[in-house]
Amino acid sequence: MRTIKKNNVQRLIGFEGFTKYGVRTDKAEFVFFAVEPTNISVLSAVNIEMKIHRLMLLLSMFPELELLALDSCECFDSNKAHLKKRLDTEENENIRRLLKADYDFLDEIQTEMASARRFLFAVRFRREKEESIFKLLNRIEKAIAEHGFFARRLGKSDIKRMLALYFATSAAGDEIPDIEGENYLKMECENDV
Repeated sequence: MRTIKKNNVQRLIGFEGFTKYGVRTDKAEFVFFAVEPTNISVLSAVNIEMKIHRLMLLLSMFPELELLALDSCECFDSNKAHLKKRLDTEENENIRRLLKADYDFLDEIQTEMASARRFLFAVRFRREKEESIFKLLNRIEKAIAEHGFFARRLGKSDIKRMLALYFATSAAGDEIPDIEGENYLKMECENDV
């Protein structure tokens, strides 16, 4: 009798599960801090240099701290390419106007979202015990604040939203359920009552 292996996708990407502080993969445990971005266009050159210097100091204090820059929503490039291809081949002028309006709309949204980036600090733990992880995370959080950055540790739902965007399962970063299809089971049970 063959046994069915569960979580093949999780195994493929190395995802093992959520931990008390972040997420565990087959290689390490990751903890993420969302960093509130600073609008440097309103800062003077001196203030920008100070911000860069503080970031350099922070990274030198904690070499295990990694930086991530992510889109906060899905990219529309493939949709725009499809519309462009349709525009090139469409002969009906009314349809062409509609396709052009759709293309312009996606272009406008993408331009607005170009500045909608999320910045994260990530810490990777390989074999540390929970107690040492807790102590190091507290030291890192304190140092981040002392160096003038506003950051908060991501919880499970925040990490799930980030993964949903990364793996393109949610265009808006909606939270994905713990169990695929769980919401349909709930609806089915409610309809039976």
